[in-house]
Amino acid sequence: MKSKKGLLLSLLAIVPIFVLSGCDSMVVFDPKGPVAKSIMDLINWSLIFMAIIVIVVFGLFGYIVWKYRAKPENEGYEPPEEHGSTVLEIVWTVIPFLIIIALTIPTVKTIYAVEDIPKNYEDQEPVVINVTSADWKWIFSYPEEGIETVNYVKIPAGVPIEFKLTSAGTMQSFWVPQLAGQKYTMYGAETELYLVADHTGEYLGQNTNFNGKGYAEMQFNVEAETQDDYNAWVDEVKDTAPKLSEDKYKELLKPTHLGRMTFSNTHLEWIDHGKGGTSNYYLNPELYKVHGYQGKIFDHEDADSEEKTDGGEH
Repeated sequence: MKSKKGLLLSLLAIVPIFVLSGCDSMVVFDPKGPVAKSIMDLINWSLIFMAIIVIVVFGLFGYIVWKYRAKPENEGYEPPEEHGSTVLEIVWTVIPFLIIIALTIPTVKTIYAVEDIPKNYEDQEPVVINVTSADWKWIFSYPEEGIETVNYVKIPAGVPIEFKLTSAGTMQSFWVPQLAGQKYTMYGAETELYLVADHTGEYLGQNTNFNGKGYAEMQFNVEAETQDDYNAWVDEVKDTAPKLSEDKYKELLKPTHLGRMTFSNTHLEWIDHGKGGTSNYYLNPELYKVHGYQGKIFDHEDADSEEKTDGGEH
Protein backbone atom coordinates (compact mmCIF):
# COMPACT_ATOMS: atom_id res chain seq x y z
CA MET A 1 0.00 0.00 0.00
CA LYS A 2 2.80 2.40 0.90
CA SER A 3 4.56 1.75 -2.39
CA LYS A 4 1.38 2.55 -4.33
CA LYS A 5 0.92 5.82 -2.44
CA GLY A 6 4.54 6.72 -3.08
CA LEU A 7 4.17 6.08 -6.81
CA LEU A 8 1.01 8.21 -6.95
CA LEU A 9 2.71 11.10 -5.13
CA SER A 10 5.69 10.90 -7.48
CA LEU A 11 3.42 11.11 -10.52
CA LEU A 12 1.54 14.06 -9.04
CA ALA A 13 4.84 15.82 -8.36
CA ILE A 14 5.93 15.43 -11.99
CA VAL A 15 2.76 17.01 -13.44
CA PRO A 16 3.52 20.62 -12.31
CA ILE A 17 7.01 20.34 -13.81
CA PHE A 18 5.57 19.63 -17.27
CA VAL A 19 2.91 22.33 -16.89
CA LEU A 20 5.32 25.03 -15.68
CA SER A 21 8.00 24.14 -18.22
CA GLY A 22 5.57 24.93 -21.04
CA CYS A 23 4.21 28.23 -19.70
CA ASP A 24 6.20 30.39 -22.10
CA SER A 25 4.88 28.52 -25.13
CA MET A 26 1.23 28.41 -24.00
CA VAL A 27 0.53 31.67 -25.85
CA VAL A 28 -0.28 29.48 -28.86
CA PHE A 29 -3.53 28.70 -26.98
CA ASP A 30 -4.29 32.43 -26.65
CA PRO A 31 -4.78 33.44 -30.31
CA LYS A 32 -5.31 37.10 -31.17
CA GLY A 33 -6.09 36.65 -34.86
CA PRO A 34 -8.04 34.37 -37.24
CA VAL A 35 -4.95 32.57 -38.56
CA ALA A 36 -3.69 31.68 -35.10
CA LYS A 37 -7.23 30.65 -34.09
CA SER A 38 -7.44 28.24 -37.03
CA ILE A 39 -4.14 26.69 -35.98
CA MET A 40 -5.28 26.44 -32.35
CA ASP A 41 -8.52 24.75 -33.43
CA LEU A 42 -6.48 22.20 -35.38
CA ILE A 43 -4.21 21.58 -32.38
CA ASN A 44 -7.20 21.16 -30.06
CA TRP A 45 -8.88 18.76 -32.47
CA SER A 46 -5.69 16.70 -32.74
CA LEU A 47 -5.24 16.62 -28.95
CA ILE A 48 -8.85 15.59 -28.32
CA PHE A 49 -8.78 12.94 -31.05
CA MET A 50 -5.49 11.48 -29.82
CA ALA A 51 -6.74 11.57 -26.21
CA ILE A 52 -9.75 9.49 -27.24
CA ILE A 53 -7.45 6.96 -28.91
CA VAL A 54 -5.23 6.77 -25.82
CA ILE A 55 -8.24 6.31 -23.52
CA VAL A 56 -9.65 3.53 -25.71
CA VAL A 57 -6.30 1.76 -26.00
CA PHE A 58 -5.53 1.92 -22.28
CA GLY A 59 -9.12 0.95 -21.50
CA LEU A 60 -8.83 -2.14 -23.67
CA PHE A 61 -5.42 -2.88 -22.19
CA GLY A 62 -6.77 -2.71 -18.65
CA TYR A 63 -9.83 -4.78 -19.53
CA ILE A 64 -7.76 -7.53 -21.18
CA VAL A 65 -5.21 -7.63 -18.34
CA TRP A 66 -8.02 -7.92 -15.80
CA LYS A 67 -10.15 -10.41 -17.71
CA TYR A 68 -7.34 -12.78 -18.55
CA ARG A 69 -5.36 -12.43 -15.34
CA ALA A 70 -4.03 -15.54 -13.62
CA LYS A 71 -6.52 -17.00 -11.12
CA PRO A 72 -6.51 -20.11 -8.96
CA GLU A 73 -9.34 -21.66 -10.98
CA ASN A 74 -7.45 -21.42 -14.29
CA GLU A 75 -4.05 -22.44 -13.01
CA GLY A 76 -2.35 -24.64 -15.60
CA TYR A 77 -4.87 -23.70 -18.30
CA GLU A 78 -3.55 -24.16 -21.84
CA PRO A 79 -5.48 -22.16 -24.46
CA PRO A 80 -6.32 -23.95 -27.71
CA GLU A 81 -4.09 -23.26 -30.70
CA GLU A 82 -5.43 -20.43 -32.86
CA HIS A 83 -4.56 -19.64 -36.47
CA GLY A 84 -5.65 -15.99 -36.31
CA SER A 85 -8.84 -14.08 -36.96
CA THR A 86 -9.42 -12.55 -40.37
CA VAL A 87 -12.00 -10.15 -38.94
CA LEU A 88 -9.67 -8.84 -36.22
CA GLU A 89 -6.78 -8.45 -38.66
CA ILE A 90 -8.97 -6.41 -41.00
CA VAL A 91 -10.19 -4.27 -38.09
CA TRP A 92 -6.75 -3.39 -36.73
CA THR A 93 -5.52 -2.68 -40.26
CA VAL A 94 -8.43 -0.40 -41.16
CA ILE A 95 -8.45 1.56 -37.88
CA PRO A 96 -5.01 3.23 -38.43
CA PHE A 97 -6.12 4.31 -41.91
CA LEU A 98 -9.26 5.88 -40.44
CA ILE A 99 -7.16 7.67 -37.81
CA ILE A 100 -4.83 9.06 -40.47
CA ILE A 101 -7.78 10.25 -42.57
CA ALA A 102 -9.43 11.90 -39.54
CA LEU A 103 -6.23 13.85 -38.83
CA THR A 104 -5.27 14.56 -42.44
CA ILE A 105 -8.52 16.16 -43.65
CA PRO A 106 -8.65 19.04 -41.09
CA THR A 107 -4.87 19.48 -41.32
CA VAL A 108 -4.89 19.92 -45.10
CA LYS A 109 -7.92 22.25 -44.93
CA THR A 110 -6.20 24.42 -42.32
CA ILE A 111 -2.90 24.53 -44.24
CA TYR A 112 -4.63 25.75 -47.39
CA ALA A 113 -6.79 28.22 -45.46
CA VAL A 114 -3.84 29.98 -43.78
CA GLU A 115 -2.02 30.35 -47.10
CA ASP A 116 -4.37 33.12 -48.18
CA ILE A 117 -5.95 36.27 -46.75
CA PRO A 118 -8.06 35.18 -43.75
CA LYS A 119 -11.78 34.67 -44.24
CA ASN A 120 -13.94 37.80 -43.89
CA TYR A 121 -10.94 40.01 -44.72
CA GLU A 122 -10.74 39.26 -48.45
CA ASP A 123 -12.26 42.62 -49.42
CA GLN A 124 -9.44 44.56 -47.73
CA GLU A 125 -6.14 45.36 -49.40
CA PRO A 126 -3.34 43.83 -47.30
CA VAL A 127 -0.43 45.87 -45.97
CA VAL A 128 2.71 44.44 -47.60
CA ILE A 129 5.80 44.12 -45.40
CA ASN A 130 9.06 42.55 -46.55
CA VAL A 131 10.80 40.58 -43.80
CA THR A 132 14.54 39.94 -44.06
CA SER A 133 16.21 37.78 -41.44
CA ALA A 134 19.92 38.09 -40.67
CA ASP A 135 22.14 36.72 -37.91
CA TRP A 136 20.62 37.63 -35.42
CA LYS A 137 18.04 40.28 -36.11
CA TRP A 138 14.86 40.91 -38.10
CA ILE A 139 14.56 43.67 -40.71
CA PHE A 140 11.09 44.86 -41.75
CA SER A 141 10.69 46.89 -44.94
CA TYR A 142 7.49 48.73 -45.88
CA PRO A 143 7.82 49.13 -49.67
CA GLU A 144 4.63 51.16 -50.08
CA GLU A 145 5.37 53.48 -47.14
CA GLY A 146 9.12 53.64 -47.86
CA ILE A 147 10.24 53.02 -44.29
CA GLU A 148 12.17 50.28 -42.49
CA THR A 149 12.45 48.95 -38.93
CA VAL A 150 14.73 46.52 -37.13
CA ASN A 151 13.53 44.05 -34.48
CA TYR A 152 10.02 45.47 -34.30
CA VAL A 153 7.14 45.88 -36.72
CA LYS A 154 4.01 47.99 -36.41
CA ILE A 155 0.77 46.91 -38.08
CA PRO A 156 -2.79 48.23 -38.14
CA ALA A 157 -5.21 46.05 -36.18
CA GLY A 158 -8.12 44.54 -38.10
CA VAL A 159 -6.27 44.77 -41.42
CA PRO A 160 -4.71 41.80 -43.27
CA ILE A 161 -0.91 41.82 -43.36
CA GLU A 162 1.11 40.12 -46.10
CA PHE A 163 4.63 39.32 -44.98
CA LYS A 164 7.11 38.51 -47.75
CA LEU A 165 9.81 36.48 -46.07
CA THR A 166 13.42 36.03 -47.11
CA SER A 167 16.87 35.78 -45.54
CA ALA A 168 20.14 37.64 -46.01
CA GLY A 169 22.08 34.60 -44.85
CA THR A 170 21.25 31.41 -43.02
CA MET A 171 17.79 29.87 -42.93
CA GLN A 172 15.63 31.03 -40.04
CA SER A 173 12.06 30.55 -38.89
CA PHE A 174 9.57 33.42 -38.54
CA TRP A 175 6.93 32.81 -35.87
CA VAL A 176 4.41 34.99 -34.04
CA PRO A 177 2.51 32.38 -31.97
CA GLN A 178 -0.51 34.55 -31.11
CA LEU A 179 -1.05 35.71 -34.69
CA ALA A 180 0.10 32.99 -37.13
CA GLY A 181 2.07 29.83 -37.67
CA GLN A 182 5.75 29.69 -38.53
CA LYS A 183 7.46 29.87 -41.90
CA TYR A 184 11.10 29.56 -42.90
CA THR A 185 13.10 32.41 -44.39
CA MET A 186 15.65 31.33 -47.02
CA TYR A 187 18.23 33.22 -49.02
CA GLY A 188 17.35 33.56 -52.69
CA ALA A 189 13.70 32.62 -52.06
CA GLU A 190 10.58 34.42 -50.95
CA THR A 191 7.69 32.92 -49.00
CA GLU A 192 4.46 34.58 -47.96
CA LEU A 193 2.64 34.61 -44.66
CA TYR A 194 -0.74 36.26 -44.00
CA LEU A 195 -2.06 37.33 -40.62
CA VAL A 196 -4.52 39.68 -38.96
CA ALA A 197 -4.41 41.05 -35.43
CA ASP A 198 -7.98 41.24 -34.15
CA HIS A 199 -7.05 43.55 -31.28
CA THR A 200 -4.46 46.19 -30.56
CA GLY A 201 -1.57 45.00 -28.47
CA GLU A 202 2.03 43.80 -28.51
CA TYR A 203 2.91 40.26 -29.56
CA LEU A 204 6.24 38.49 -29.34
CA GLY A 205 7.82 36.95 -32.42
CA GLN A 206 10.96 34.85 -32.61
CA ASN A 207 13.26 32.67 -34.63
CA THR A 208 12.66 28.98 -33.89
CA ASN A 209 15.29 27.52 -36.19
CA PHE A 210 18.72 26.85 -34.68
CA ASN A 211 21.34 28.67 -36.75
CA GLY A 212 24.10 29.56 -34.36
CA LYS A 213 24.77 30.64 -30.80
CA GLY A 214 22.74 33.84 -31.10
CA TYR A 215 19.47 32.39 -32.40
CA ALA A 216 17.80 32.10 -28.98
CA GLU A 217 17.75 35.89 -28.53
CA MET A 218 16.61 36.55 -32.10
CA GLN A 219 13.23 38.02 -31.14
CA PHE A 220 11.05 40.88 -32.31
CA ASN A 221 7.83 42.63 -31.32
CA VAL A 222 4.68 42.97 -33.40
CA GLU A 223 2.79 46.08 -32.31
CA ALA A 224 -0.83 46.24 -33.50
CA GLU A 225 -2.31 49.74 -33.38
CA THR A 226 -5.46 51.46 -34.52
CA GLN A 227 -5.43 52.59 -38.14
CA ASP A 228 -5.13 56.25 -37.10
CA ASP A 229 -2.20 55.56 -34.75
CA TYR A 230 -0.51 53.47 -37.41
CA ASN A 231 -0.87 56.23 -40.04
CA ALA A 232 0.47 58.79 -37.58
CA TRP A 233 3.49 56.57 -36.85
CA VAL A 234 4.25 56.16 -40.58
CA ASP A 235 4.13 59.92 -41.09
CA GLU A 236 6.37 60.49 -38.07
CA VAL A 237 8.96 58.00 -39.30
CA LYS A 238 9.04 59.61 -42.74
CA ASP A 239 9.62 63.02 -41.18
CA THR A 240 12.04 62.25 -38.35
CA ALA A 241 13.83 58.90 -38.87
CA PRO A 242 17.36 58.88 -40.35
CA LYS A 243 18.16 57.57 -43.82
CA LEU A 244 19.58 54.07 -44.24
CA SER A 245 22.77 53.99 -46.31
CA GLU A 246 24.23 50.99 -48.12
CA ASP A 247 27.24 50.96 -45.78
CA LYS A 248 24.96 51.05 -42.75
CA TYR A 249 22.91 48.19 -44.13
CA LYS A 250 26.02 46.08 -44.66
CA GLU A 251 26.86 46.70 -41.00
CA LEU A 252 23.39 45.55 -39.99
CA LEU A 253 23.90 42.21 -41.73
CA LYS A 254 26.91 41.26 -39.62
CA PRO A 255 26.21 38.57 -36.98
CA THR A 256 25.25 40.75 -34.02
CA HIS A 257 22.40 41.43 -31.64
CA LEU A 258 20.82 44.85 -32.08
CA GLY A 259 18.12 46.89 -30.42
CA ARG A 260 15.22 48.58 -32.18
CA MET A 261 16.07 50.78 -35.15
CA THR A 262 13.97 52.86 -37.56
CA PHE A 263 14.78 54.35 -40.98
CA SER A 264 12.95 56.60 -43.43
CA ASN A 265 13.86 54.47 -46.47
CA THR A 266 14.41 50.76 -47.18
CA HIS A 267 17.27 48.54 -48.31
CA LEU A 268 15.00 47.37 -51.15
CA GLU A 269 16.36 50.37 -53.06
CA TRP A 270 19.57 48.39 -53.59
CA ILE A 271 18.88 44.73 -52.92
CA ASP A 272 16.08 42.23 -52.48
CA HIS A 273 17.54 39.06 -50.98
CA GLY A 274 14.50 37.14 -52.11
CA LYS A 275 15.66 37.55 -55.70
CA GLY A 276 19.06 36.03 -54.86
CA GLY A 277 21.91 35.63 -57.32
CA THR A 278 23.58 38.88 -58.21
CA SER A 279 23.74 41.08 -55.12
CA ASN A 280 25.54 38.74 -52.80
CA TYR A 281 28.34 41.25 -52.18
CA TYR A 282 26.25 42.45 -49.22
CA LEU A 283 27.24 39.30 -47.38
CA ASN A 284 30.56 38.92 -45.60
CA PRO A 285 32.68 36.81 -47.98
CA GLU A 286 34.09 34.67 -45.19
CA LEU A 287 30.63 33.94 -43.77
CA TYR A 288 29.45 33.27 -47.29
CA LYS A 289 32.04 30.53 -47.72
CA VAL A 290 31.30 29.02 -44.30
CA HIS A 291 27.58 28.79 -44.92
CA GLY A 292 28.14 27.27 -48.35
CA TYR A 293 25.97 29.61 -50.41
CA GLN A 294 26.17 29.25 -54.15
CA GLY A 295 26.62 32.13 -56.55
CA LYS A 296 29.12 34.87 -57.27
CA ILE A 297 30.38 37.41 -54.77
CA PHE A 298 31.26 40.66 -56.46
CA ASP A 299 31.90 44.30 -55.69
CA HIS A 300 30.33 47.43 -57.12
CA GLU A 301 32.88 47.40 -59.91
CA ASP A 302 31.35 44.16 -61.21
CA ALA A 303 27.81 45.50 -61.21
CA ASP A 304 27.89 46.92 -64.75
CA SER A 305 29.02 43.65 -66.29
CA GLU A 306 26.55 41.71 -64.17
CA GLU A 307 23.63 43.90 -65.28
CA LYS A 308 24.22 42.82 -68.87
CA THR A 309 23.62 39.19 -67.96
CA ASP A 310 20.75 39.45 -65.46
CA GLY A 311 18.54 42.08 -67.11
CA GLY A 312 19.79 44.89 -64.89
CA GLU A 313 18.26 43.54 -61.66
CA HIS A 314 20.53 43.61 -58.62
